[in-house]
Amino acid sequence: MNILLWHVHGSWATAFVQGKHRYLVPVNEARDAWGRGRAQTFDWPQSVEERPLEEITDIDVAIVQRPHELDLVPPHVPVVYVEHNTPKGDVPLTRHPMADRDDLIIAHVTHFNELFWDTGATRTTVIEHGIVEPAARWTGEQERLAIVTNEPVRRGRVTGTDLFGRFTGVAPIDVFGMGVSGLDHPRITTYDDPPQRVMHEQIARRRAYLHLCRWTSLGLSLIEAMQIGMPVLALATTEAVAAVPPDAGVLSTRVDTLVEAAQWLLDEPEAAARLGARARQVALTRYGLDRFLADWDQLLEEESCASR
Repeated sequence: MNILLWHVHGSWATAFVQGKHRYLVPVNEARDAWGRGRAQTFDWPQSVEERPLEEITDIDVAIVQRPHELDLVPPHVPVVYVEHNTPKGDVPLTRHPMADRDDLIIAHVTHFNELFWDTGATRTTVIEHGIVEPAARWTGEQERLAIVTNEPVRRGRVTGTDLFGRFTGVAPIDVFGMGVSGLDHPRITTYDDPPQRVMHEQIARRRAYLHLCRWTSLGLSLIEAMQIGMPVLALATTEAVAAVPPDAGVLSTRVDTLVEAAQWLLDEPEAAARLGARARQVALTRYGLDRFLADWDQLLEEESCASR
């Protein structure tokens, strides 16, 4: 198929474009939010072609991730709206911007999202995340903690930025991602937007992975850390409670419990290795790329055939 896809969510798209299709990604001179083109810090195959939007024709299906993209999709092209995010505002009552439509289907990336968004009569489905298996493997020789997050200064409590300092008494923290350089703490070191492969190699050397987001769909970096074989410490919120079983990490809404667990993993590397091995096994089984692509192929075929 020829699939129209804007470059919005780099990590998710990296898995999505590994399929058997031709992926047409809009690009503009500014390479802004509406025309980023091919990824610069992720490995995308040659089947991903960047073109000015007006030159993209012969589209079989459009993957839409933001409401305004709908206005840019040619008429009569079937649309799958991918919802990456948890709702905001009055959460139990939050209406999805695509609610009560009969011209598209919403594909949620977690069952938590589908549960919490009010989509009215719009058809929905869930295709859980899948990722390209990282090449790095956990060694954990550095008695440090790793966090991967984007814009933690701007997003603040959403990403649990206010909690970072609670863990620095146990070990130094290394924070990787976009917009992390504004973090100011003597025990926190930042690595601003490194290439994905380099980031994986670096976090694999840290003793454990911290996932402190209060309100997020399901961070792909958490799944990547698990597939690398890292023991994970996470807030027991949103989809994390389904992604991380008790023998693969420590989850709690009590921050002190996670701080104590971090100290335990620093003191007992054998326990860290045991948790990490189980985390890798779980993440490879549930969030493997083959399952993800097969689920998407089935949905794309169904939507394309229904349109015809």
